[in-house]
Amino acid sequence: MEIRKITADAQLTCHEIVALLDRHIIGQDDAKRSVAIALRNRWRRMRLPEAVRNEVVPNNIVLIGPTGVGKTEIARRLAQIGELPFLKVEATKFTEKGYVGRDVDSMVRDLVENAIQIVRTRKEAGVRDEIDRAVEDRLIDLLFPPLSGAGDDPDRKSRWERSRDKVREQLRQGVLEERSVTLSTRQSKVQVANIFSSAGMDVDPGFEESLKGMFPQKTVEKELTVGQARKVLREEEANRRLDSARLEQEALDLAEQGGIIFIDEIDKIAGKGGGGSGPDVSREGVQRDLLPIVEGTTVSTKHGPVKTDHILFVAAGAFHMSKPSDMIPELQGRFPVRVELDSLTEEDFVKILRDTDSSLLKQYQAILEVDQCQLKFTEESIHELARIAAELNKRMENIGARRLQTILAQLLDELLFEVPQSMTGPFEVTPEFVQERLEGIIKDEDLSRYIL
Repeated sequence: MEIRKITADAQLTCHEIVALLDRHIIGQDDAKRSVAIALRNRWRRMRLPEAVRNEVVPNNIVLIGPTGVGKTEIARRLAQIGELPFLKVEATKFTEKGYVGRDVDSMVRDLVENAIQIVRTRKEAGVRDEIDRAVEDRLIDLLFPPLSGAGDDPDRKSRWERSRDKVREQLRQGVLEERSVTLSTRQSKVQVANIFSSAGMDVDPGFEESLKGMFPQKTVEKELTVGQARKVLREEEANRRLDSARLEQEALDLAEQGGIIFIDEIDKIAGKGGGGSGPDVSREGVQRDLLPIVEGTTVSTKHGPVKTDHILFVAAGAFHMSKPSDMIPELQGRFPVRVELDSLTEEDFVKILRDTDSSLLKQYQAILEVDQCQLKFTEESIHELARIAAELNKRMENIGARRLQTILAQLLDELLFEVPQSMTGPFEVTPEFVQERLEGIIKDEDLSRYIL
């Protein structure tokens, strides 16, 4: 299926969104259905009259399920499908206002930075050819400085032009990427990060960036490779061509109307703290700080104020030691959609390995192909890997699909080490090979706790 974005000209239906999610996530139909409706509703809302549109708020979602069943992947793929600003945060990283650490407002500031990058990328695409030409000319000037005093010598000027054309051709062929050049850049005389780190303070990147303009700058000459200099020059040339004020405003609008914040491990802040100190002391305080963000408030950022009324919040947690009803009532009410995700079965593991786009098997095949080793998995070996993953999840802690990653790392450890020195060409993974490589750790439960 061709991927279309959620834009004014192309809107995915709920069925199409689920079909795209199916390419990366096995099972979890209820969760896919809920997020598909949430994404489709983003477009539906934008088609409403303004008076009605402002009244429609997103139905925030809580995904409940054990680790490794696809909670984070669903939210991440959702943002990619919609080409929307997306931020994943862990609830345990935040502290109540008044404690040392990051406050919840920082998630909105980080979302805006993500939105700015999205808008910037879109706008740069419109002037990419112009930027590329300007960067190429500046690199040529660094490698082969402009000729001075040649106006009265046509032959010298002609030789100089031919030499520059040769340098230009070499640049386009990529043969000068490691050549060193000296580039003049402007930077602050004071390293802002050092001021706060020396005081043991954790400062939001956006706040840190806003302080840099308060300190005087100096011109510094840096020796960089052509490849490194190209990145710096591209940013400079893009800044010259883009209207920063308009870009920032579009990014603010995109974050407000289309932003998605995924709050992982929200179950870890459910319930009240257990005393006057330690990590539990501000759990309920974090919930109360989070409430106005989810409910709808205005957060100040260095690019301007951001309203959070229409940002979609997707929370997730295993809820082994707590339950959603342990959250403060006000916060519970702001997550009206609750979806329970299923534990993965052996058959699910088979589909994850065999049928998903960019599966682990395809990744390892691509990695080894670099060293001319053509890796192949038989159907029986895939079923054997799935059986072992399901068995280990039953015997030990259930870590879902992450078990496949640990198993494959152990299975192919020797092959990855030996290729290409001792072995190249085709290599077939059979059930016998799987059993031989993993038999010891399957039988020795104590050892498997450390390895898998």
